[in-house]
Formats: sequence, structure tokens, C-alpha cells
Amino acid sequence: MPIPLKIDFVSDVVCPWCVIGLFGLETALKNVGDLVDATIAFQPFELNPDMPSGGQDISEHIAEKYGADAARSTVNRDAIRDRAAALGFAMNFRSGARIYNSFDAHRLLYWAGTKGRQVEVQHALFAAYFTNGRDIADADTLVEAAYTAGLNPIAARTILNNGTYADEVRSEERRWRQEGVTAVPTIVINDRYFISGGQESATFERALRSIAADLTPK
Repeated sequence: MPIPLKIDFVSDVVCPWCVIGLFGLETALKNVGDLVDATIAFQPFELNPDMPSGGQDISEHIAEKYGADAARSTVNRDAIRDRAAALGFAMNFRSGARIYNSFDAHRLLYWAGTKGRQVEVQHALFAAYFTNGRDIADADTLVEAAYTAGLNPIAARTILNNGTYADEVRSEERRWRQEGVTAVPTIVINDRYFISGGQESATFERALRSIAADLTPK
């Protein structure tokens, strides 16, 4: 019988390593086949909770927050782009790109979770931001992502306009920080196994097989 796994994927929509982590995890889950029966729940984490409306130039942001100069930023972006491409995801870094506040995107994801469409919405949001350079703080972008994921766009806009799920998202953010999450992606399996960072799919696969063996009744 497959081993049931509850996977909490703590991440931010504007985190490129979260894209790599998700696609690597999904590849690993395909590779282990019916060894496990996994469900993924996306949990909110804001890298930049104080990001203002309109966002900030990404190069400026990285220089201010991480102290990376232009040459180092280019090397890092190229490495991330290549890792994503190897996993089948197109990550397009554009001149003048901006980073945005992701709180409303997390509200949308929370709602998607009540409809069983979180994975689809997360994929749509990653594509909107990293592939197409869209503003994921913009309601039109979020509604379009919901529609792409098979959700009702009118309901999505109503939720976004009304501030629905704001308290729930903030509560979950506090909870995961209290659990010790300080960086994303952080993957928590069955509330006891932690995997940090955008790991290679092979690393995730080894972890999944090891966890399944650990959970198999002796």
C-alpha cells in the first residue's frame, strides 16, 4: 500500500528557488510512483512583507537586501534560469524587472486550497511572474491565474476585493515562523521531516524513499 504523505510546501510566489523546489519535488513524486500517496498544501511565507504597491526594481532590491553586485546577480540568475529550464520551466529574467508584494497572491492560494486547486494556481502564479513578467500584486493578474487554474474568475475577484482570507494567511505565516521556518522553500512532510531549499529532484527522491521506508510498518 502507498505510504500517505502530507506535504506542507512553505514558499513565496516571488521566490525563484521555490519554483525549482516545487518542480524538483513534483519530478521526484513522479519517479517514486505508487510508493507514496502525497498531497501538497502550499503555506504562505512573505520574503518582503513590507514591499510597497508598485514593487521595486529587482536589481536594486537584491543589491539592498543581499549586497550582491551586478556581476554576482547575473551569475546567480543564470544558474537559477538553467536549473529551472532543466525542470521544464521557463524563467525569463528581464531588464527592469520588478519584485512585488505577494500577500494577495497568498490569499488567492488560500482560497484555491478550499477548492482543491492550489497546485494549479501556484503553477499559474509562477508562470505569470517568472515567465511572463506580470505583476502578481495586480488583481487582474491574480484573477487570470485563478481562471487558468480552473477557478471562477468572478469569485476570485470578489475575494480579492473584499480582503477575504487576510486573517487566515497572517495566522498561517505566524505559525510557520513559530515552527522555525526562516527561509523558503521549506518542505515539511507529515509534520516531522523537514527539507530546506530548492534541492535537485534526485535529492527529493532519496528523501521521499527514505521517509517512506521509515514510515512503513515493521
